Amino acid sequence: MASDAQAFNRVKKATFRDHIADALKAAILNGDLAPGSQVTESSLADKFGVSRGPLREAMRQLIDDGLLIAVPYTGTHVVGLSLEDIREIYSMRVTLEIFAFELVWDRRDNAFRDGLLARHAELTRTIDAQDDAASIHAELQLHGYVYEASGHSILLKSWESLKGRLQLYWAAHHRAHGIRGPRRDSHDNYVATALGDDIEALRTEIRAHMARGGSQTEAFVAHLQPIAPTKAGKAL
Repeated sequence: MASDAQAFNRVKKATFRDHIADALKAAILNGDLAPGSQVTESSLADKFGVSRGPLREAMRQLIDDGLLIAVPYTGTHVVGLSLEDIREIYSMRVTLEIFAFELVWDRRDNAFRDGLLARHAELTRTIDAQDDAASIHAELQLHGYVYEASGHSILLKSWESLKGRLQLYWAAHHRAHGIRGPRRDSHDNYVATALGDDIEALRTEIRAHMARGGSQTEAFVAHLQPIAPTKAGKAL
């Protein structure tokens, strides 16, 4: 766990779990809590100035979100991110997102258009604010839109299962490139082709969009890999 106390702002007790969870999540995505590092209730309770009850609830929330993992006999850790994870995330996202758009392609209407544009606008707002954690959330919301619109519950659950590792991947990607969020124009072509008339152009854009910056991010994660446990708690 990072020793820098500035990574943790003391939280008003009236806000409890949600603010604690948000602060913990920001520390993970900012790299203040490194992949594979152990987190304990006692040390975090001291840093946040709160009781262990709401802290325990916040930690459970982040376990559900896929950012923390409770490993039997060793405690709770920040989930690791391996090179294999990055490659599997890429292959799964390409396949799932193309499939999701194929399902909705003939059902796209003004409501779909307005919803996608609204989420793109929110992502742009967070990028302009240089809020890395908020931009990661907004990017999840943008890409998640087509899954929500697909009407395919198993597909949506598959997307949900990727979100924890995907947030860690994006955070690593941003640190690898020395940026605070994605490029401002990074989703312009994605949104344009998603609302266009050429589904093959969209398939091409999805593959290219998800591959950009991959090699530099892999090199960054390779540097972290020896300290990061897998989801099953084994050393990489």
